[in-house]
Amino acid sequence: MDGLLLVDKPVGWTSHDVVAKLRGILKMKQIGHAGTLDPFATGLLVIGIGKGTKALTALVGVDKEYEATIRLGATSDTFDRDGVITELDSRLRGNDKPSLIDIEKALDKFRGGYEQLAPLHSAKKIGGKKLYDLARKGKATEEMRPKKHVTIHELQTTTYEWPNLSIHVKCGSGTYIRSLADDIGRELGVGGYCAELRRTKVGSFDVTGAITLPLDQTAVSEALLKL
Repeated sequence: MDGLLLVDKPVGWTSHDVVAKLRGILKMKQIGHAGTLDPFATGLLVIGIGKGTKALTALVGVDKEYEATIRLGATSDTFDRDGVITELDSRLRGNDKPSLIDIEKALDKFRGGYEQLAPLHSAKKIGGKKLYDLARKGKATEEMRPKKHVTIHELQTTTYEWPNLSIHVKCGSGTYIRSLADDIGRELGVGGYCAELRRTKVGSFDVTGAITLPLDQTAVSEALLKL
């Protein structure tokens, strides 16, 4: 079997879990994926099978699209719902609940792109050690967060009802949506973390063409995009 497989990753699964599942089903090791999704996230995972793994390199720098929900009025140490959540009271900080106008002004700060700091709970390496390992041991600091300019092509509000702000994002490769959620919360002065995240596109590939778990060899064979 050689080609690309579009999988709609369910919540709770790591990207590696999906690859391991496919290796077990197909009885082959030459399987990889393009673009890791966090366990709490769902959506499009592009899998390379056999010679299809070589085609994954062409997807390294492509744009991606996401639907995300930011929970305002609280923060998370991992910038997502799986972390330690700290509820904030905006009134104690002298801020009212942000209006749609406030949100548009905040989003303007990030449209086009900005210098983004990677989350402390990420696979970025400092001194040969992954940041999330250092963070779990309490040895990571804000100063360790790597900075990178990220491109934000589109950033639109889809729905807003306090404390939930849902957004659509089209961004360049390497953008952390968790960091974007935290940064938007900081810009609004009320805090925020990524409560829901779904990847809908990787380059020209769309999640509407993806298959869902559970998988079997027949389903994989029928859905495989030949090279």
